This record gives sequence, C-alpha cells and structure tokens, in this order.
Amino acid sequence: MKAFILAAGLGTRLRPLTETTPKPLVPVAGKPLLAYHLDHLFQHGITEVRINTHYLSQQMEEFVAEYLSQQPKRLSISTIYEPELLGSAGTIRANQSWLGDDEPFLVIYSDNLTDIDYQKLIDHHKQSNAKVTIASYYEHHPEQKGIIEHNDEFVISNFIEKPQPHQITSNYANAGIYVVDPSILHTISELNHDVLDFGHHVFPFLLKNGDVLQVYQMDETLLDIGNLENYTKAQSLPKQMNFKTKNNDNN
Repeated sequence: MKAFILAAGLGTRLRPLTETTPKPLVPVAGKPLLAYHLDHLFQHGITEVRINTHYLSQQMEEFVAEYLSQQPKRLSISTIYEPELLGSAGTIRANQSWLGDDEPFLVIYSDNLTDIDYQKLIDHHKQSNAKVTIASYYEHHPEQKGIIEHNDEFVISNFIEKPQPHQITSNYANAGIYVVDPSILHTISELNHDVLDFGHHVFPFLLKNGDVLQVYQMDETLLDIGNLENYTKAQSLPKQMNFKTKNNDNN
C-alpha cells in the first residue's frame, strides 16, 4: 500500500520555530517529526511513500536523502514540489498517476505525532464499503477541527470543518489520517476548486452525493503539533507511545 504524507504547509502557528525549519522537521525528543511517520509506516508494512513539499523544500529534500542513506531498502520515498499550495485534496488530485487505481492508499497529515495502528485502520476500511475511512479521536475543544457525526455502525452522517459554536454536535474530530479508495480520484478531479481541501470540499461533496464515509475511532495516541503549547507537550510523549523509535530499535 502507498501512503501520501502532506507536508507542504507553512507552519505559521509554530513560529518562530518554523522561520528556519519546515514544520515536518521540527525535533520531537531529538528526532524530526517526519522521521516518526516514516519509521511507523515501515513498521506497518507500507512500502511506498510520497511527500509533497513547498515551504523550505530544500531542507525537506535533504532530510529525505539523508533518511534513505541511513535506512537502505526500507521504504521507497519520493517527493513532489508544489510551487503553489494545492490544498490537501488538490495535492492528491495532482498525483493521481502515482497513486494508481488498483488499491486504497493512505493520506497522512505530517503535523501530527501518532502511534496509530495502521493495520487496524486499513482492516477497518476493507471490512466496509466506504469510499474513505477517516481516523477520529475524542477532542475536548473541537472548534478548530473537523468534527464527525456517525451512527452505531461508524457510518458518517455529517462532517463540519472548523465549526461555529452552535454547530458543534460532536466531540469526535478528524485525526488527519485517511484510507482512501481510488474510485474517488475521478470525483476529486471533477471538483472545481483551484485549492481543494478534504474537509471543506471533498467530504461534504461525497456525503451529499450519497457516498459512504466510515470513521475509525482511535484508542491510540495522537497529538496535533500545530502550536507551541502542544509542541512542548510532545517532547515527553514518544517514550509513552506504542512504537519503536530509531533510538530503541535494537533494545
């Protein structure tokens, strides 16, 4: 299975850290955040990864080259530079030929630290007839997230990106990790937005169209490292999480 890591953002909420370092490369417990994603994907049998870049792209290219030199024959990793930001789904639209049409693929937002069990997520998706399975977690303050309403069978009935206070009807938030069926690539290509976003555009369109979206309720750890407060919290988190890091692979 392939995974697409969204890593092109500007990271404005993490300034001044991101004035000289792209957000996916900020260090967490001494290790770049993106390295956690790559190591964890490999542990779950993912073989091919593509990463989009934009801000401070040269640093991203240098990191990938160094990572591959230290981890030979583990992952096939490619990068794709975006001169202009395309949006989370716009990037997927632009990379349809790489993603192919023969099997589902993962989409992962790079600004999260997580030990999600990808195999459980993928199995959950394959057992449903969903076009997209969205990983979700319980969020006490969901107003800056995409919130998800679903039934007892985990079928999503509503998705609201960054809701107004009166629209908050659920505390289950979008974790920024999806399993996507390639059949929606045609749908994405037909949506008329130059900057195309999953939360604002794709998910509401699919729901309105009657397509099945499924939720996977996480019991694993996830922390959005989107601001300095959470970045500070993240520094002690890897020791508590359920994955191996480069520093303890041989322990």
